[in-house]
Amino acid sequence: MATPDAPVLARRLGLRDAIVVGLGSMLGAGVFVVFAPAAAAAGGVGLLVALGVAGFVAFCNATSSARLAARYPESGGAYVYGRERLGAFPGFVAGWAFVCGKTASCAAMALAIGAYAWPSHPRVVAVLAVVAVTAVNLRGIAKTARVTLVLVTVTLLVLAAVAVAGVVSTPTLSLGAAPSARGVLTAASLLFFAFAGYARIATLGEEVRDPARTIPRAIPLALGIVLAIYAVLAVIALAVLGPAGLAASTAPLASVASVAGSPGLATAVRAGAVVAVLGVLVALLAGVGRTTLAMGRRRDLPSPLASVHPKTQVPHVAELVVAAAVIVLVLLGGLTTAIAASSCLVLVYYAVANASALTLPREPGRYVPVRVVAALGLVGCLLLAATVPTRGLLAGAAILVAGTLWYATRHLLTHRS
Repeated sequence: MATPDAPVLARRLGLRDAIVVGLGSMLGAGVFVVFAPAAAAAGGVGLLVALGVAGFVAFCNATSSARLAARYPESGGAYVYGRERLGAFPGFVAGWAFVCGKTASCAAMALAIGAYAWPSHPRVVAVLAVVAVTAVNLRGIAKTARVTLVLVTVTLLVLAAVAVAGVVSTPTLSLGAAPSARGVLTAASLLFFAFAGYARIATLGEEVRDPARTIPRAIPLALGIVLAIYAVLAVIALAVLGPAGLAASTAPLASVASVAGSPGLATAVRAGAVVAVLGVLVALLAGVGRTTLAMGRRRDLPSPLASVHPKTQVPHVAELVVAAAVIVLVLLGGLTTAIAASSCLVLVYYAVANASALTLPREPGRYVPVRVVAALGLVGCLLLAATVPTRGLLAGAAILVAGTLWYATRHLLTHRS
């Protein structure tokens, strides 16, 4: 838990705000970025199976995260849970994986915004998007939730328009050949990237009113809404474009609108993609900043990162440092490897969360024991992490090794002093 003299954050978020933050973190990434490579990895049938696999693993993680967040209602998510339930090093691994994985994810989302808004100069737009979103987050979490609500509303309107256009075109669903097990797992690991946003609710636990009641309700509600939306859109995209067409598309929902005979809608979808991914970026940057705050409080990262602004009550130093790191990745990195590495690291983060949940006391009266759910989530996370595309797996492994070396060196120097 946070030290008694550590600055605390204001509890300003209710149930609706928490759900909105979760929706803003999830909606966008799966629809506008991940469906095409998932279809390329697994085909039509495999995409739908993989969506179910990713959703099930996400459900297990959500159940574990909700129980842990209700018990430890402070910023940091699995970083805090790992420290409290498993020890300092597992907690550090979770926090390091989250901060690095989601920093890479923020860079990927910023580059996606640039690719949709100004394809010839995507990095310029990406940097401007990071600066603008950071400015919003620095004004306070309540304002962040309100901005996210606007972005989520626009996104849902665009997705509804795509769904209607696809259905009206009377497509014929053709799912292609049966997939391989490896293809399904690879597709599921990519699709998991689209579900990971519900963790933002847990990492904002210190700012949620009545967290023991709000967090366990907000996480499954947000996850269920997003899973239903993804399933409907995946079926429509496969029916309109076919497995090969979906796999080849760089903007699947815009392609659905074009094939359905609505060029004007295709343009609107491209604009909507920018809005949707902005919503993801708003919530992602907020969540990464708060885990960085928690790690700074425990000296796992430099202590100045634990500073909280006296007026806005946000971790302003952490927010600015994370934004700077994202901008560096935007200027130097690429989109595809960033997404795969982010998936690998976030799955490691959730593996720690599930392992932490396994140590919680039994809860009599539950139809499905929560420890069984946590065990399935742990196995699922490790399996999907091992089957991400090779470059992402190598990048994720290198980051974890670098974090372990930093942790060992810091503790060695601390003990010597």
